[in-house]
Amino acid sequence: MRYPIVIEPGTDATAFGVIVPDLPGCFSAGDSLDEAVLGAEEAAAAWIDAALDAGEVIPAPSSLEALRQKPDYAGWMFGIITLDAALLDDTTERVNITLPRRVLRRLDALAQAAGESRSGYIAHLTLETAPARLPL
Repeated sequence: MRYPIVIEPGTDATAFGVIVPDLPGCFSAGDSLDEAVLGAEEAAAAWIDAALDAGEVIPAPSSLEALRQKPDYAGWMFGIITLDAALLDDTTERVNITLPRRVLRRLDALAQAAGESRSGYIAHLTLETAPARLPL
């Protein structure tokens, strides 16, 4: 999955700025162009993950030409970031885990108290407690 980015050139006194126009509020900055683009890839992955968790629709990428025509981006550079398509994959996958019985009993009790299945409770805990900047 490829998304266009718009890059504000940096100087000796300012960082490079990168915007992912199709993902509102998704941006990055870095002292080097490479750092800023890498940050944009991470920010876009986190943006998509958060949007999916919230049940939002992921916008389709614009064309570079359409962005290049916008006066707001005059003098800016353009590029593309590539995101792993698995970011959009919510296919259920069966896994086998091994836990001590006492931990499994506790997990089942907590899931029941929350009104969830064991799998649902594990997924819920993972989504609620995961740091925002985990690699996806």
